[in-house]
Amino acid sequence: MTAETTERTIPGYEAGTWNIDTVHSEVGFSARHMMVSKVRGRFTNFTGQFVTAEDPLKSSVTAEIDLTSINTGNEQRDAHIRSADFFEVETYPTMTYKSTGIRVEDGEYVLDGELTLKGVTRSVPLHLELNGFGPDPYGGVRAGFTASGEINRRDFNVNFNAPMANGGAVVSDKIGLQLEIEAVKA
Repeated sequence: MTAETTERTIPGYEAGTWNIDTVHSEVGFSARHMMVSKVRGRFTNFTGQFVTAEDPLKSSVTAEIDLTSINTGNEQRDAHIRSADFFEVETYPTMTYKSTGIRVEDGEYVLDGELTLKGVTRSVPLHLELNGFGPDPYGGVRAGFTASGEINRRDFNVNFNAPMANGGAVVSDKIGLQLEIEAVKA
């Protein structure tokens, strides 16, 4: 990808190292509950960095999420998710993501990477929407993107489920991932 192509497809694109601004970012998820609705949650404590290369397809991302910081809006449910039934935070307090590459698929950017949860590492692609690059009022430069993906929680040994009388499950196996990331150039 040439600089001209990059400038056309990613307005204001800048190469550099960027630290995630956790105050203006969100790492969230959603899961089907009792097969009729979705419960949404987020993690309030996380860190991360990405490096944008001259060629955007050579960029990289790393992130670490504190699983104890889960917030679904219900403390009883959050405590249950922290327990051995789900995350087992006493043994596995963090989840990590490390990119392995970036590609263009059907005109969209896809971030390939490895997610590690409960000691299990699996490939998890994230679909990216680049929101922009630009100056902030403090003399710095900011970048932002939206990312989404999906995992099967059982792939990470998150196997708890209470059966329902109609044969369904209380919690879906599919978990949607939603990220809104704003970062400051280092």
